Amino acid sequence: MRRLARALLAGVLLAAAGCGLTSGSPMADDVEPGTVGRGRPLEGADLTVVSKEFTEQLVLGAIMGIAFEAAGAQVLDRTGIQGSVGTRAAVENGDADATYEYTGTAWITYLGNSHPIPDPRRQWEAVRAADAKKGLSWLPPAALNNTYALAMNRAHHEKYRTDTLSQVAALAKSDPGAVTLCVEGEFANRADGLPGLQKAYGMRLPARNITQMDTGIIYTQTAKGACVYGEVYTTDGRIRSMDLVVMEDDRKFFPNYNAAPMVRTDTLKKWPAIADVLAPVTEALTNDVARELNARVDVDGEDPHQVALDWMTRKGFVREG
Repeated sequence: MRRLARALLAGVLLAAAGCGLTSGSPMADDVEPGTVGRGRPLEGADLTVVSKEFTEQLVLGAIMGIAFEAAGAQVLDRTGIQGSVGTRAAVENGDADATYEYTGTAWITYLGNSHPIPDPRRQWEAVRAADAKKGLSWLPPAALNNTYALAMNRAHHEKYRTDTLSQVAALAKSDPGAVTLCVEGEFANRADGLPGLQKAYGMRLPARNITQMDTGIIYTQTAKGACVYGEVYTTDGRIRSMDLVVMEDDRKFFPNYNAAPMVRTDTLKKWPAIADVLAPVTEALTNDVARELNARVDVDGEDPHQVALDWMTRKGFVREG
């Protein structure tokens, strides 16, 4: 009966999408509560989950949606929104209900602060307090800290012998042509990205040394040596699979980017059980978990939603119906 109801709902929502009334598609996983969602406290809720377009966000969005499904909610999947700002805006303006967001992104990009707070808990508390005024509620964060880094392949590491970003900056001064970067367009322009990094470390790289490209291409180009340094995420499974060497952020420039559920406050007031549903799932998310799940997508070519479902089932959070 549940499967039939979900199929009917899918038809209604997809028809609406065809008329331009909505976007996304309904999640229709046949899942039951495991350790999450017992008593189905979200029965009757219609919740829209969003994420950004990169692998980890797609997986986290699916994890959140599956948890909601197990707790009884009907979930509209709008994961894969281009860029950070659009994802944030969807929750803030009421087009979506929840997402996994990063504390550093909120503090720097959305809230306009120029200096991160080094302590991860205080960073989260500051974001939570500031966003409370904007109708957004931040639930407790995960240990997962997906911050930026620069990495290089083994051949370039043996040639240039840099292990820290301070050494990269020194190399840029002594041998300006040696430091070439492959970066995302967003990283190239964010205050917590390349502009801030160059300022913090005293680097002045010429524009010809910087190439902007999509995330996935950065890893392959860096591994091949087309760029000496590539922008990477510290939780990305491709770092290990491609044997890249990550530069230490020895001046602690990059903010803490702990993933945490960001929920529209009106939604949380209506469905307060969301906090209890997500708490154990968020607590289980670590850098090691993220690298494993991300690698299954980016290295092994698996589907992000299936990877999320497998992990949720393996952990006992949900049971497949």
